[in-house]
Amino acid sequence: MIGLESADLSNNILSGMIPKSLEALRYLKDFNVSFNRLEGEIPSKGPFSSFTSQSFMGNEELCGGFLFRPCKARSVHHSRRSRFLLIVLVPLVVSLMGLGSIVVFMFRRRKNVPTQVESLPTTTILARISYIEIERATQGFDQCNLLGRGGFGSVYKGIFANEMVLANKVFNLHIEGAFKSFDTKCEVLRNLRHRNLTKVISSCTNMDFKALLLEYMPNGSLEQWLHSDDYYLNMIQRLDIMIDVASALEYLHHGYATVVVHSDLKPSNVLLDERLVGHVSDFGLTKLLGEGESIAHTNTLATMGYIAPEYGSVGLVSRRCDVYSYGIMLMETFTRKKPYDEMFQENLSMKSWVCNSIPATPEDIIDATLLEPEEIDFKKKLHCMSSILELALNCTAESPNERLNMKDVRANIKKIKLEFLCK
Repeated sequence: MIGLESADLSNNILSGMIPKSLEALRYLKDFNVSFNRLEGEIPSKGPFSSFTSQSFMGNEELCGGFLFRPCKARSVHHSRRSRFLLIVLVPLVVSLMGLGSIVVFMFRRRKNVPTQVESLPTTTILARISYIEIERATQGFDQCNLLGRGGFGSVYKGIFANEMVLANKVFNLHIEGAFKSFDTKCEVLRNLRHRNLTKVISSCTNMDFKALLLEYMPNGSLEQWLHSDDYYLNMIQRLDIMIDVASALEYLHHGYATVVVHSDLKPSNVLLDERLVGHVSDFGLTKLLGEGESIAHTNTLATMGYIAPEYGSVGLVSRRCDVYSYGIMLMETFTRKKPYDEMFQENLSMKSWVCNSIPATPEDIIDATLLEPEEIDFKKKLHCMSSILELALNCTAESPNERLNMKDVRANIKKIKLEFLCK
């Protein structure tokens, strides 16, 4: 155990104290015991001197270390019993984690498991954070901390104790369906686990206030990067982000026991972390279709321009609706034209505009900043983006049955990237 480098024991209902003996684990770089029932003083020496408060959050009885509350004296009997619990549990859980990793690795090697199961769904126990803490962290929900508004509420940046930054999704309870949306959102996010989905850190709920605390993405949204002169994404960066989005959707549609439909996919709902990795966010309109189901009716509002034709006035939603929205996003990402741009009128939609130029004259519609005729690889890049837009057209077929599913979409777009890099 002395060579342990990483230990994630979060959300395991562990109780007792964190043993001081763990300070001897000099190779330990990542340590997470958040959202348990731990108590007592946090070790401060060895690797613990560099761990942040995020490693210990959600344990109300912890003290010292990075927490503000000073520790009180404890009885010898209670301390020994608590220390014994963790000394036994920590090595046991770490050993089981290591054994599980080996089993999963061997199984994936032998069975060639698809990459969407790289993040296995597990049950999450959400610790509550109080309204007062959120109000303080957002400076009273000040407009300077407003990150954006969605169909069911607003998102604020919040700086909590010890400089921990989170995104706070505050639901508007006056909007019909907001209560249901909040409950649905919590249910989904307790189980969903994927590197390209935004992570839920905690939640807050009472009679007149509901909020989710989400992982903060420092680089904003894909929409900002596409439509602001202050940002720029090259072709490969855009391609990688859309592969990230495809991976998240494939997981929602095919990698989870219950089919999950986002139903409001658009660039503003794709957030970028410090490495510009895409994370699909905002499940305010998420629909759980249930195992074996593929279609549901909804009266919630999606965003015009990204809506599939069958959505219509009756609100027909299926996985193929997300595929359609993804196709529109592909077009927008590589043309830098919004689907509701003023150039698109009754006789000309984004889809028909792209269709008129693919495959004959893709250079007429592709974002000019991505193509320089003098470039050595001009033709190669042109062919790559033409293939991407052809894929987008296949995603936006008029009939849902003629559209690809997200497994095929992800495989196709990864193949396009691979062909570009190998030529």
